[in-house]
Amino acid sequence: MYIKQISAYLENTTGRLTAFTKILSDNNISMKALCIADTADFGILRCIVDEPEEAVKTLNAHGFNASITEVIAAEMESAAGGLHKILSILSDNDIVVNYVYSAVGSSGEDHSAIIIKVSDPTAAIDVLSKEGIKMFCTKDLD
Repeated sequence: MYIKQISAYLENTTGRLTAFTKILSDNNISMKALCIADTADFGILRCIVDEPEEAVKTLNAHGFNASITEVIAAEMESAAGGLHKILSILSDNDIVVNYVYSAVGSSGEDHSAIIIKVSDPTAAIDVLSKEGIKMFCTKDLD
């Protein structure tokens, strides 16, 4: 149950993020989750969209350096210890977590959807599922 994430480098200039979102909007591509990490010169935008291949093709055609990475999405309790529970399961099974961010929407009032980049997605899905953690595909993030 992998999810295709778009990763794109964005220069830290006025309007560059706006241009990125305009391309998605103009092509009727919906964003489900978003994370931006920045440095002095550029940012790395990571997002989940409903049409990842089309998004990357279109973004690259408009001068963005975009690619697809596989991540997983899990349901997390929106309470103290919710994230710790998931991270503990992964670390107890020697699965490295590279980064985590939350989805734009929510899985419900007392749960959230989180996006996780891990060293071994297959093993992560297996151990989380065995521990009763609900896993999502892209369409579940609506």
